[in-house]
Amino acid sequence: MKKRLFCFVLSVCLSVGVLCSCHGGEVKNKYTATSMDYFDTVITVTGYEKSQEEFDRVANEILNQLGEYHRLFTIYHRFDGMENLCTVNELSDGKHRTVKVDRKIIDMLLFAKEMHEKTDGVTNIAMGSVLSLWHDYRTVGKDNPDVASLPPMEMLKKAALHTDIEKLIIDKENNTVTLTDDEMTLDVGAVAKGYAAERVAQYLEEKGISGYVINVGGNVCTVGKKADGSKWTVGIENPNGSDYLAYLELDGQSVVTSGSYQRFYYVDGKSYHHIIDPDTLMPAKGYLSVSIVCDDSGLGDALSTALFCLSKEEGTKLIESIEGAEAMWVTDKGEKFFSSGWKKYEKKDG
Repeated sequence: MKKRLFCFVLSVCLSVGVLCSCHGGEVKNKYTATSMDYFDTVITVTGYEKSQEEFDRVANEILNQLGEYHRLFTIYHRFDGMENLCTVNELSDGKHRTVKVDRKIIDMLLFAKEMHEKTDGVTNIAMGSVLSLWHDYRTVGKDNPDVASLPPMEMLKKAALHTDIEKLIIDKENNTVTLTDDEMTLDVGAVAKGYAAERVAQYLEEKGISGYVINVGGNVCTVGKKADGSKWTVGIENPNGSDYLAYLELDGQSVVTSGSYQRFYYVDGKSYHHIIDPDTLMPAKGYLSVSIVCDDSGLGDALSTALFCLSKEEGTKLIESIEGAEAMWVTDKGEKFFSSGWKKYEKKDG
């Protein structure tokens, strides 16, 4: 999902080398790199280093890793010499075949199954048959507004018969994936960007690299503190305007937002967004956005989707059951409510 978050550093827009920080007698400048090559979104890497060369080395490694995750997780393109999720969907279509894949795909699918269980089935990567219908109708509607229409409910219901995640068989010993329902397809949009961003952030931590922010289309991962030892400030955009709903202070956490304003099209003057309720097979109602703060961007991605589809009571129960995760909801009337620990992350003077 595309997210609309903007990462602020010292209350100014990110830019290359305009700020410096001295910590422990070592001066580090702030640098930023931007890419639009992966996950169909803008990726921004911000970090503090002693030189442009050192920053470029780290930023290139981050982008290279994100590029690999993009190629592995995409369901829209195949690549030479690689069996990715597009391969899994295409080879399983009517053929009931087992596909050997990269271990990174296996780990992500296992994580997605865990998220399915944690969200009581609301975040479901086996919804590909339903989501592809909405994707196709949305694409036509945006390209040709005069002929925009909704997917017929009978088609959606037929597709929904093929969304049982238990028909996704993962062999983690042999790194193979099998879809035992030949009409089922995978769509990992609810977890892929957050999962990839989190894996790269963990790589930096393992290498002892700190003082970075990775923003993959709004899946914002902070890696340690800024070079001066202070926390990062991240602003959450107001769906109804140009201001910001909240400013959060983070040092190692991630923040992810799902919103009805992010990807949509119009049919007969009414907007229909991309977050589909698995119960109704229609765009979820009730909220403009749901934001999650937690220690894992992949978890945040999955939870933001789930809470967007759940009632206030159900969503509150879910988020309060997950240690270290907090949420802010914005209703379709513009009202805000929060989980019990959200306020501890808000910037006091923001």
